[in-house]
Amino acid sequence: MPDIAALLQEIADVPHSADPAVVRAKSRDMYAISPLLRKALRGREAEAVVSPRDNHELRAVMRWAVRHRIPLTPRGGGTANYGQSVPLAGGAMLDMTGYTGVVAVSDTNVRVRSGTLMGEIDEVLRAHGKELRIHPSTRSDSTIGGFIGGGSGGMGSCRWGMLRDPGNITAIQVMSVEAEPRLEELRGVDTLLVQHAYGTNGVMTELELPLAPAEAWKEAVVAFPDFMDAARFGIAFAAHPDIARKLASVQEWPVPRLMKNLGDIVPEGHSMAMVMVAGRHLAEFRALVAMHGGRVVTCVAEGRGRYGAPLYEFAFGHALRQIQKHQPRTTVLQGMFPPQELEASVARLHDAMRGVGPLRFEIFYSQGQLVGMGSPYVVFESEAQLAGLVDQMQALGMNVANSHTTGVRAVGIKAIDERDAAFKRAMDPHGLLNPGKLGLEEKESAAVTTLATKGWATKRPAA
Repeated sequence: MPDIAALLQEIADVPHSADPAVVRAKSRDMYAISPLLRKALRGREAEAVVSPRDNHELRAVMRWAVRHRIPLTPRGGGTANYGQSVPLAGGAMLDMTGYTGVVAVSDTNVRVRSGTLMGEIDEVLRAHGKELRIHPSTRSDSTIGGFIGGGSGGMGSCRWGMLRDPGNITAIQVMSVEAEPRLEELRGVDTLLVQHAYGTNGVMTELELPLAPAEAWKEAVVAFPDFMDAARFGIAFAAHPDIARKLASVQEWPVPRLMKNLGDIVPEGHSMAMVMVAGRHLAEFRALVAMHGGRVVTCVAEGRGRYGAPLYEFAFGHALRQIQKHQPRTTVLQGMFPPQELEASVARLHDAMRGVGPLRFEIFYSQGQLVGMGSPYVVFESEAQLAGLVDQMQALGMNVANSHTTGVRAVGIKAIDERDAAFKRAMDPHGLLNPGKLGLEEKESAAVTTLATKGWATKRPAA
């Protein structure tokens, strides 16, 4: 490996740093949420950080990396949970947070530069009466490129589906890592080549995404004495054809008390459903709550709750972060409940996990079907403990993705085939982008944990 710090003078016009504290901070994301990744990725760091602000500077970095065969790990806001932006082969962090700006807004789409924060995009869109369809629980810190490149879904998926579902990404422009870098514009199904690929096969420069009408969102917590009543309500809410919705998350007692910021909003012994609903559909929402025997214990404008953060920061990956503030050994798995028997499969897991830990799951659409994703919360003891839990869940008919490993193929959310391999070879012929992460290289095994997960059963849509 060349002396990267010394070679930075060749790209002196591009913001950069070899300061150990800066490099260490930029070499991390939120992987420590997993006890297994905390161990597997310990000490994995780059040797420098480069922060291009435009295509001219990005091309200079690409040429520099190819000239000296320097690995590059693209990074956005650093909010990923799988170590997507942790370098396995040293090299330089490609910090894209200076590569910002809204390029164009139309009635149907927005085009943005990849380092733009998602919250800032929605601020611009509000002036046009529009909003993004889908965003993560880490919206305030996530860049759009990081979310599309490392994420799979989030708020809005209970209405619009996952990022990979048709119509949720219009176009992605990517730059190759070659002596003469190329810009490629991917549209439609071709965007799935780089979606959830962790920046392994091209550097995202611009993204074009479909818009939805801006809503006056309300966030509500609904309490239920019985967990399965909460589950049935959550499923019915997420499937309701006449309610504009953004979040459906169900958490079993005592999770409402484990999330200390919620205080005593939820009555003792009650499970809860956390939802986001358009203000114009509150009447339909309240009728559905009554039908399922629930009680609305709080309903406020988005971000105005007395729990100190938007309600979506208590769902998806953020739910575990809330609990880990006070119980740092708590962990979860990512099990997918089969769509053809969603309620029954939740009930089976709930019965099987009595005494193991409280259940949680989010409800959303995937490939046109309503699904649930979740598991019990458990206090981590060992990898063998998690392996046994994986076996139990899969024996009950669930598909489990490995949220305690790094690498696209190893995690098991994105299907990898020869098209991905060919695109990787074309865009990154020297194998410099995030080496070891796509699942095509033998190096990946160095940071992969060995839970015997089946992964989520996903199919690439036909071109």
